This record gives sequence, structure tokens and C-alpha cells, in this order.
Amino acid sequence: MADFLKGDLVRHERFGIGRIAETVKGGSLDCEVFFPRLDKQTVVDIDDLQKLSDAEAASYELLKLVARELREEDMPAIELGIRWQGGEMILKPADASQTPKSVPIETFFHKIVMVRDRLRVMEAQINGHKVLTDAEKVEMQQYITRIYGSLTTFNILFKDKKDHFVGQKGEG
Repeated sequence: MADFLKGDLVRHERFGIGRIAETVKGGSLDCEVFFPRLDKQTVVDIDDLQKLSDAEAASYELLKLVARELREEDMPAIELGIRWQGGEMILKPADASQTPKSVPIETFFHKIVMVRDRLRVMEAQINGHKVLTDAEKVEMQQYITRIYGSLTTFNILFKDKKDHFVGQKGEG
């Protein structure tokens, strides 16, 4: 069992990365942890936690800082194409006995833009990473490029072409 202090960054297999909110007192095997992904504090078994290494903790803090700066910047608004405004996305199961799901297209579009923005932050983190070799950076960049390519289907939603996802160009 590791010794955890209030403020330590930890990883939980199911909840992801979190920060110790309350340390364990006495014989208790539970620990209160704030998990940003859940946006709440929750009690977990201390044996289910792994302390982040110094390098992981520094990377996590840097990523948080960059993400905060991106949110605070005067970033241009990404606009939904006019023909989609007020529309809805309907997911209709093949089985007619099941109920279709309707989602406002603005909600779906916002999620797509968030994915794109988070990929850009990850890309910047990889490029600025001090421990990765250039070859490792290039390899990770190729994965991100492939992800962008997988998301090009959603380019029809964007008002401006400059906001589109761009994947890998043809070979040669």
C-alpha cells in the first residue's frame, strides 16, 4: 500500500487521473479523490490507486495549464454551417422496436469541435515534450494525423473550410 498525501496525483483504472482530496487516517483503506473526468470527488479503495511518476505529474500539470490558456484565449468561434443550424441528428436503430435517439446538431457539433481542440493540445504537448525522441514524436504525430483523417467525415458541419479536419495526404 502506497503512502498518499493530500494533493498527490494518482491514476485509477476506471476513473482515470485524479488528485487526492483527503488522506487516509488510521486503518481505513479508502481515500477521497477528485477526478476531473467525473467532475466530482469520490471515495475509492486505496489499493486501486497508483501514484503518478514525477514525469507523468509534470506532463499532466503542463497539459492542464495549456488547456486553461486555450480556454482563456480569444479563440475565434468555430461556426456550424448555416444549413445545419437548428437541425438534429437522428440515430435510428435497424430494429424498429427500438426507439431512435435525437440529438441537437449544435450539441453534436460542439463535441466534434472539442475533440479537435483536444487533439491540437495533444499535438502541441507531443511537439514540446522534452523526453520523447524526434522519431517518437514523428510516430505519435502520424497517429494524430490518422485520427484527423478519420474525422474528415464531419467537415460538412463546419461553416468555414479553414476549420476542417485534415488527414494524411496521398502518398507521393
